[in-house]
Amino acid sequence: MPSLEIDGYPISYAEAGDPAAPPLLLVHGTLGDQRSFAPQMEALGAAYHVMSLSMRHAWPGKWEEGGDFTIDRHVADVAGFIAKLGRGPVRLLGHSRGGHICFRVAERHPQLVRSLVLAEPGGELDESLGGKPASGRQAGGFAAAAALVAAGDEEGGLRMVAEQTGGPGAWERRPEVRKYLGRDNARTLLGQLHERRAPYSRAAAESIVAPTLLLGGADSQPHFGVIMDALQTAMPNTRRVTLARATHGLNHDNPEDFNAAVLEFLAAN
Repeated sequence: MPSLEIDGYPISYAEAGDPAAPPLLLVHGTLGDQRSFAPQMEALGAAYHVMSLSMRHAWPGKWEEGGDFTIDRHVADVAGFIAKLGRGPVRLLGHSRGGHICFRVAERHPQLVRSLVLAEPGGELDESLGGKPASGRQAGGFAAAAALVAAGDEEGGLRMVAEQTGGPGAWERRPEVRKYLGRDNARTLLGQLHERRAPYSRAAAESIVAPTLLLGGADSQPHFGVIMDALQTAMPNTRRVTLARATHGLNHDNPEDFNAAVLEFLAAN
């Protein structure tokens, strides 16, 4: 599979579309990798050179390689990948934790991002966006899941993460294709324990200059909507689309509407 070396590490990616077409980068969330956007590759590849990245230490890598798994490291990897492409500013799409990473790329490296799609970006809000002092609930949930993985109960840890983002029974409802992605990346939870994810602030949101599409699922957990509500009020150039028949795994739950919304937005931006 193709890769680009960024700061000494090969960032692998899946690709679709004409390499001469405008580049579109996709960034996966927790327990994901470059295969997380399989339902998007053909549709988006009709208009763009789509590259779905595997974050450092996600499959085909592995956590046992060592090194960090922080937000800052992954932001630097995405920014370095865009710069090394040498194609100018790109269209950038991230889901969940990947949405947080893409938000930070657009905040810190505005010259690299032409337009931005955030599919239920993960994280917490600080008080400037109506949040409360960090409760630690999200970090605590991931820590408990990581402890199960470290003890050899990978399935238990994966179930806990799925229920934190998708509610009770989310793991059992998840299609097998998504379960094996989680199993291949289960040990990255040990790295994510120390990811140092800062909450979203009003100042950071107001600094995003790229046109942004916020994508949510109509049946998702409420806290993702709360995050997007706050970002929508603060980011200067946003559009919001809610997909029917979709939970937090919206690009898998309703890929037809997901792909259509992304293509419509990117065509105008």
